Amino acid sequence: MKVGILFTGGKDSCLALKKVMKKYEVVCLITLISKNKESYMFHVPNIELTKLQAEAMGLPLLQKVTEGKKEKELEDLKRIINEAKKKFKIKGIVTGAISSNYQKSRIEKVCKELGIECINPLWGKDQIKLLEEIVENDFKVIITGIFAYPLDESFLGKKINKKMIEKLKELAEKYKINPAGEGGEIETTVLDAPFFKKRIKIKDFEIKYKNYSGIFEIRKAELEPKT
Repeated sequence: MKVGILFTGGKDSCLALKKVMKKYEVVCLITLISKNKESYMFHVPNIELTKLQAEAMGLPLLQKVTEGKKEKELEDLKRIINEAKKKFKIKGIVTGAISSNYQKSRIEKVCKELGIECINPLWGKDQIKLLEEIVENDFKVIITGIFAYPLDESFLGKKINKKMIEKLKELAEKYKINPAGEGGEIETTVLDAPFFKKRIKIKDFEIKYKNYSGIFEIRKAELEPKT
């Protein structure tokens, strides 16, 4: 079955992609760029980098801009999925949803209206185990957004590795945050993964931070060969 991936460029959509590759034929990536920095539905930090990530994977990317208005952004989602259905003959959509019923229910509704399957390979999984799976599978992932206490500027740009997972686990136990950022506490960007044909090298960046809210903005990046 041909499927499209709702792709943000973050760890969850990339891990979901890896999980479905053996079972389904992934034929396209689908990205909505929200003008609303506090979008209820869509990842925002460094979303423009999805073009480079798609090139690194060798997959076509459908990319549209949405105003990001609550509920109305679902109309934009429906339009772009329908475009993928017509252009690439997809029969299913893959999401990186883990525990957000808000996102999952709305995407499933859109898929049902379009007569295609909604596939959620990460749904209900333990967040720490998903982070460990990312590290074990040699994903290179950096934290590019933090939006909750006690996450501070020191987290921005840091790689998710075993040490970082332990730190996030401790903070989750103490402050009840979602260790994988499922509640919007953390956003990530994937620079390399097993299915990338090339990796992304950051050439320039800027950190914007204030009061436990900040982003690691990738201003310039390029693809480089894997060694």
